[in-house]
Amino acid sequence: MGILNNVLRAFTWWNGQTLNTQIYTARHGVKVGEDEQGNIFYQTKDGKRRWVIYNGEVEASRIGADWHGWLHHTFKDAPTETPMAHKPWEKPHVENMTGSALAYAPAGSIRRESPADRRDYEAWSPE
Repeated sequence: MGILNNVLRAFTWWNGQTLNTQIYTARHGVKVGEDEQGNIFYQTKDGKRRWVIYNGEVEASRIGADWHGWLHHTFKDAPTETPMAHKPWEKPHVENMTGSALAYAPAGSIRRESPADRRDYEAWSPE
């Protein structure tokens, strides 16, 4: 199993870090922090480059607004140093669930579980 994991890591970028990213991170990276999903954030010693090592599948929507702003140099300080102020009405960050079983299905959608949830739909028929 270990050999397969190393081969997958060398050639797949969508499931964690590649071997080259791991080597670059070991040589040049300084760990800045970690978010609630286990993604780890790094920057170079001079602070010019910033990147994330995902915990699992590489999906950009898994990163919250505070870390996203830091990655794109919108915020100078990392959320571990200067936490972002959140309003009481803000909901916690959730990754984009489009294409998954947990995707939003509005009322009347054929993806709703029971036929009772689909009653508001009326098929169009020409006159």
